[in-house]
Amino acid sequence: MKPVAEGHRKVVNIKDAKFKVWELDGGGDSGQSLVQLNTSNPDGVGFHLFRMAPGTTTDTHRHTGDEEWFVLDGDLTDNDGTRYVAGDLVWMKEGTEHNSYTENGCTLVVYIKQAEALL
Repeated sequence: MKPVAEGHRKVVNIKDAKFKVWELDGGGDSGQSLVQLNTSNPDGVGFHLFRMAPGTTTDTHRHTGDEEWFVLDGDLTDNDGTRYVAGDLVWMKEGTEHNSYTENGCTLVVYIKQAEALL
């Protein structure tokens, strides 16, 4: 077996990873940020880390494909009142419409196969 070729691996550690600000349409800080190693996908598509600052709410959106996430730390509450905490593994079916709010901030590991549709 050959060694992994130069440029065929990227490694970051969550403790010192540089999160990229998720900008609002038209610019501005949304209070959300991400780390995504596979840059062949658009931001927020594929496997990535997603962080929300305390008091942040996501845009209302519809899932155009299934989405899965794992809560590493913090809290997240959906618009219907469902609350997620560290250790929760969540699956949202394609077509689901929602937004989420974090009181204390959170970090998620996310897999989504295609961009969500804003509502």
